[in-house]
Amino acid sequence: MDRIELELYLNNLLEIGRFKDYCPNGLQVEGTRRVQKIATGVTASLAFLEAALEWGADTVLVHHGYFWKNEAPQVTGRKYQRLKTLIQNDINLFAYHLPLDSHPDFGNNAQLGSRLGLIADGRFADQDLDWIATLGMPLSLEHFSATVENALGRKPLVFGDADMQLRRVAWCTGGAQGYFDAAITAGADVFVSGEVSEQTMHIAAESGVAYIAAGHHATERYGVQALGSHLLEQFDIEHVFIDIDNPV
Repeated sequence: MDRIELELYLNNLLEIGRFKDYCPNGLQVEGTRRVQKIATGVTASLAFLEAALEWGADTVLVHHGYFWKNEAPQVTGRKYQRLKTLIQNDINLFAYHLPLDSHPDFGNNAQLGSRLGLIADGRFADQDLDWIATLGMPLSLEHFSATVENALGRKPLVFGDADMQLRRVAWCTGGAQGYFDAAITAGADVFVSGEVSEQTMHIAAESGVAYIAAGHHATERYGVQALGSHLLEQFDIEHVFIDIDNPV
């Protein structure tokens, strides 16, 4: 597949023009024109790049790429090593941040909701990034937390009464703890995200709304996998997902 064709396809599919983001979305580092093997991952760390190179990837597609707002512009140290690995090996780097969180089919929120058995009936907060669903029948926080643990393969950090009954579940993957108040306003009984801040415990205690921190990496593994699988089906390319484990 031609790199330019792939870039146009992904940019249109993910509607990157709709989002105000903290980084550029799309092709971040140009490599070979011919795309045949795509490795997907959560973050374009050096460990991920080396694993992709070992597999033989000519293109990598990630959720967390480079060139974040307010980061130092100098190409030194860690940034130099990453860019050197890409450029010396003629590897393309595609990265999609908020557009990949938001996509209704291949997005992180869509994919996490599917794994938790949630069917969204609304969106809220900045750029409609957060999702909310009504459960078919009430579940205790303990029961729902166990569902999250089983789905993601790691024990979440939970704030709230284990016996409290949940009817409305809101979620936003990654570092979305700042949207907790918006979830409360939206009528959620529990908010699921990846990370947690010091004040989160107090907000949960004082509002009576539970909070589940299920891991930034753990909640954002599935969107990029779904997107890579879609590209495999649509085009004559190979795809592999490379999971560089991260406890955060």
